[in-house]
Amino acid sequence: MGLYIEARIRTDLDDLWARTQEPSQHQRWDLRFTEIDHLPRAEGEPQRFRYATRVLPFLTIAGTGVSAGERERPDGTRTSALRFASPHPLSLLAEGSGYWRYVPDGDGIRFLTGYDYRTRWGAFGALADRCVLRPLMGWATAWSFDRLRLWLERGVTPERALWNWLAELTVRAVVVTVAVTGLGLGSAARLLGPFAASTAYLCPLLLAVAICLALFKEPLSCTPAARRCLRTPPTRARAPRLLSTLETPR
Repeated sequence: MGLYIEARIRTDLDDLWARTQEPSQHQRWDLRFTEIDHLPRAEGEPQRFRYATRVLPFLTIAGTGVSAGERERPDGTRTSALRFASPHPLSLLAEGSGYWRYVPDGDGIRFLTGYDYRTRWGAFGALADRCVLRPLMGWATAWSFDRLRLWLERGVTPERALWNWLAELTVRAVVVTVAVTGLGLGSAARLLGPFAASTAYLCPLLLAVAICLALFKEPLSCTPAARRCLRTPPTRARAPRLLSTLETPR
């Protein structure tokens, strides 16, 4: 699988399963989807679903998928696999597949995913995927996993977590803007005399520290952050056999 994300969540396995398998719960924390709905199915068949992502206020890209899960495995883990496709002509992502694994680990659960997809638009689509879509999808998945972790571990709802992230992002942007402006004013102050010059040499150091803190300081504990998730599998990751039983929806 091309993308791999893993989060360790201290929660009950049944709670994690419910928050990730129920469409009404899943769409609340996963930044990649605006809407997820199960479609009717016959007993014993894989679950089919419809998903939609609002790319712009006036543009929503939809697709369909099929999923299956294993709740009871001999090793105590659980697995969910899916295949999906979007016929929308503006969707760079044409079709793909992936899986979720739920691995009990001490007092928590290793919740991990691996997935990949095929793009459209030929060479341009491949370049756009490498430069924009794939990094964005990796970040959005990791950010969403940490958002889910905050919901389960600390009771921070997905909606509150989003506001926390936006507020912290705004504060960091303001600090960087003010600091950069201050650096420019400090350069001009060196021309105003000895006292102003000595102050101007000290201020850049403080402003540089402020910029570094704003850019690199660990996010607050109540703010979701993609950096908290593992992005490389600790061992060779293989797709579950369950995935081979599913057909890509048409």
